[in-house]
Amino acid sequence: MKPPGLSACIITRNEAGRIGACIEALSFCDEVLVVDSHSTDATREIAAGLGARVIERDWPGYRSQKQFATDAATHDWVLSVDADERVTAELHDEIEGMRAYAFAGAAGYSIPRLTEYFGRFLRHGNSWPDRQVRLFDRRRARWAGYEVHEKVEVDGAVSELRAPLEHRAYRDFDDHLARLDRYAALMAAQMHAAGRRGGVAQVLVNPPWRFIRGMVFKAGFLDGWRGLLFHFAEAGYVRRKYLRLWALGKGASPTG
Repeated sequence: MKPPGLSACIITRNEAGRIGACIEALSFCDEVLVVDSHSTDATREIAAGLGARVIERDWPGYRSQKQFATDAATHDWVLSVDADERVTAELHDEIEGMRAYAFAGAAGYSIPRLTEYFGRFLRHGNSWPDRQVRLFDRRRARWAGYEVHEKVEVDGAVSELRAPLEHRAYRDFDDHLARLDRYAALMAAQMHAAGRRGGVAQVLVNPPWRFIRGMVFKAGFLDGWRGLLFHFAEAGYVRRKYLRLWALGKGASPTG
């Protein structure tokens, strides 16, 4: 049985500092496709120099850009990764083991993500295992959900891979907070556009519940001060998201 071709898809903007390591970890793929949103640094040049096929395209949102990359890939089996993610040697071996049997019995595979935070990986709490479908047959899958926190919906069986995808998301704490604030604004706007409305109860109840769920019920305290800091920041994201949604429902413009 001939193994099927595999395309790795990455969407980028100003990822010159991280795109090289990401692509190098994908050397086992038959194609690496980078869809770049007009980076002003050397992202496209670095990617092309490492053998990636690069397409430059306006930014329509995370979900739409990832769907474009999926559609533009050469092969039907797609491995979707972000520039701040790394395929580990263990994950590489596991994917190749499945590919040797033509990914038989599954239309997609979920992969756990291991998030690096201030020099160590978070192995508990809300950040683990953070399973996401990232390896799939595009003929039976589509990117769905909101433009942020997008997800792959698969028409068929989804199996679980054991080896993790390393997620080196945040350059520093300011980057973490800025990203969460951006996500909160995007999510609130899209939830509002979809007809959802927020209330005071969500602003008051949802953030502490997210914190307690991660730190207590999912044992985030075992990650020490890193787990505490991560879950405080995450609870702040939930508060800002629902506060913005509530404000939008009252007619408050997000830009003043």
